[in-house]
Amino acid sequence: MTDHGKTFLARLVAPSGRTSTGRTIVRLVLGAMLAFAGVSHLTVAREEFQAQVPKFVPLDADLVVVASGIAEITLGAALMLLARRRVLVGWVVALFFIAVFPGNIAQWLHARDGFGLDTDSKRLVRLFFQPALIAVTLWSTGAWKDRPRVSSPHSDTPQADRK
Repeated sequence: MTDHGKTFLARLVAPSGRTSTGRTIVRLVLGAMLAFAGVSHLTVAREEFQAQVPKFVPLDADLVVVASGIAEITLGAALMLLARRRVLVGWVVALFFIAVFPGNIAQWLHARDGFGLDTDSKRLVRLFFQPALIAVTLWSTGAWKDRPRVSSPHSDTPQADRK
């Protein structure tokens, strides 16, 4: 691994600095919502979530729902409890939201009803919420603002350290 790669990884896993009250509140609310969604995957909305698993996923729909529910509970708890690692957690949560986005697209393309999304226009509007959710995640955790930056090839100083 290059020195730049080592520096990037070291900064990514380093403890996160201070953040604003607004970002903290949004991060905590997002974590609670994610944990609640995960619990609903395992309980009251399990069948409805199973119906949303795209046909191209080569796994049992119930297994996908249970695994994603456990992942959401874990990620929600991490958002709420791991404040000192919020940048790393923010990137992991954003990647999770990106990973499940094809399911949202499949719901729209194949006209699958669920969670009140019973028209093509409602399902299409839902697609625009996923990028917003990713942006809110990156903002509230400071993941984008405090992201580790790789050094310029013409400098010995990482970009984050330059003024």
